[in-house]
Amino acid sequence: MTDEPQGTPEVPEGDKPFAFSDKRKVDPATGAPREGGAPAGDPLAGLDFEPSAETAELEKAKAEAAEHLDALQRERASFTNYRNRALRDQEVARTRGLEDVLTALLPVLDDIERAKAHAELTGPMAAIAEKLDASLARFGIERYGTVGEEFDPTVHEALMHRTTDDATATTIELVVEPGYRIGERVVRAARVGVVGPE
Repeated sequence: MTDEPQGTPEVPEGDKPFAFSDKRKVDPATGAPREGGAPAGDPLAGLDFEPSAETAELEKAKAEAAEHLDALQRERASFTNYRNRALRDQEVARTRGLEDVLTALLPVLDDIERAKAHAELTGPMAAIAEKLDASLARFGIERYGTVGEEFDPTVHEALMHRTTDDATATTIELVVEPGYRIGERVVRAARVGVVGPE
């Protein structure tokens, strides 16, 4: 071991010592911005080099990608709205078609109901009537209006009304023509005779 004092090493002649320069934008002692600092909005302004052409191309490509993504998202939303609207229109057209067919069949269905009520429907005609009822049910068409059912003016049409002392509520006592509905939509109200309290 030598007794030489330790400290900063000697720099050979002709070589400059390595030095740091303080390029902080904020003075660490006061916390105030230093003169010549970069503008607040430009993060590259304080750098001591120019951005390369590759960096500019990358920024341009990112901007184009963002534009394309925005256009794609708008197109997807437009397509989703179109598809939902088309499905709604298709369902409305289907229901309207069912209503048109049911309206055309109402006289036939009324004749079948009258024949059933008078026990005139026997043999093959009874089987055909059952198949017709099953087909209507498959499309969501429902026949309603029976004797003893409580009268509801929103779905029943009262053609006759009679009062009696022992009635506690207005009920159907005669079904002239049954009503038909598709789901919640009434195609024809049941035409009935009702009996109720005085």
